[in-house]
Amino acid sequence: MDVRRRNNVVITGRPDGPVVMPAHGFGCDQNMWRLMVPALAERYRVVLFDYVGSGRSDLASWNPERYASLDGYARDVLEICEELDLRDVIFVGHSVSAMIGVRAVARAPHLFSELVMVAPSPRYLDDPGTGYRGGFTEADIEELLDALDSNYLGWSAAMAPVIMGNPGRPELGEELTESFCATDPTIARVFARTTFLSDTRDELPGLRVPTLILECERDPIAPREVGAHVHAAIPGSTLVTLEATGHCPHLSAPEATAGAILSFLRERGR
Repeated sequence: MDVRRRNNVVITGRPDGPVVMPAHGFGCDQNMWRLMVPALAERYRVVLFDYVGSGRSDLASWNPERYASLDGYARDVLEICEELDLRDVIFVGHSVSAMIGVRAVARAPHLFSELVMVAPSPRYLDDPGTGYRGGFTEADIEELLDALDSNYLGWSAAMAPVIMGNPGRPELGEELTESFCATDPTIARVFARTTFLSDTRDELPGLRVPTLILECERDPIAPREVGAHVHAAIPGSTLVTLEATGHCPHLSAPEATAGAILSFLRERGR
């Protein structure tokens, strides 16, 4: 299996530096990290990739059974690490990739040294029985998935600007729309259901790698209550609230996002 080609692996930065592995969220690809890569590449070996089904990955390698669970995406991460013989990996996951990172660390803790979560959510659905607020009701999620099933391109055009959350900078919403629209609708539907119906809350307390949680001041997808929940659930984690709005601070506030990550890693001697 040629994992480099399958996942469109691109390596940049210092060849002898610690490994940083940024992982994109739903409807995106590795290009979404481009504004942060220069800051990371000065000190780190940056390993970029696309999940199978996203970006320039090998679409022929995609199958609905594997990627109907976050475990399928976590396997992508672990197979890349094994193929490239990566160790002490600093995994940086955006949105659903933060929880994919949790799954990957749980399955192969010896491969990872730190976990950085950018706008994470372990469960998007509210859970009235426990008082957990994920930001979406069951009706919200059903409506979202129905709209995605019936008119993916229309859904993308409507949702991307909302997710980006920066109406004063429409070019950001347009970029996310283009990224969504470039994804095969069949693959996007499976990834969306995997993302929005997942629940990783029970796995957070068992996380045993130093973890940084980055949340935005206002995020339409992962409200501040979610950041507080993740921080409380992960032993010894660090929570930083960025002066940013929306769900994609690596695009809307790349300097602040990269600065927070670099500060966290410097404090750890990394």
